[in-house]
Amino acid sequence: MVLTEIDRGLLERCLQGKPRAWEDFVDRFMGLVVHVVNHTAQIRGLRLSPEDRDDLVSEVFLGILRNDFAVLRHFRSQSSLATYLTVVARRIIVRAIVRQKSRAASRQNATRRRVDDVPDSGDQPAERIGDREEVERLLDGLHESEARVVRMYHLEGKSYHEISTAIGVSENSIGPILSRARSKMRRSGLNQPAG
Repeated sequence: MVLTEIDRGLLERCLQGKPRAWEDFVDRFMGLVVHVVNHTAQIRGLRLSPEDRDDLVSEVFLGILRNDFAVLRHFRSQSSLATYLTVVARRIIVRAIVRQKSRAASRQNATRRRVDDVPDSGDQPAERIGDREEVERLLDGLHESEARVVRMYHLEGKSYHEISTAIGVSENSIGPILSRARSKMRRSGLNQPAG
């Protein structure tokens, strides 16, 4: 299908910055963009909230506006304007979805690292808990020997070597003691990552 006279006139008005040209363009192609958003989300297995849908529709129209209508200036009239805009919209939507998924995965990984940053072996030192209240809560549910290790490591800042020397256990057992203590705290629901 070739470019219609209506679309040719609308395209020229937009590129020339004529009054109400952009509003007319949005009115003409809003339904198409919403359809492309819905279809793209559906084939990717995504459920969109109305807000997500609106954000993606806005992203498409902002993409068309960007750089003084660069997308429209690249249109070569070798298809209908609707076909061209469908391809453009799908590309913008897919990029936006990939960015959102990437950001969500990064946030999820950061949260997981905060919670699971304690190794299960004594090979590497555990991450110190900086919140004194959190350490005190942790101590309440521990046996005295575990509490002593936690207190020395998290509150007194002692190294694994210093702790092992002070309490007379092997240095390799300090990490597992701290790990078990953290696991008890997780099970009891007290491990709230510091914000």
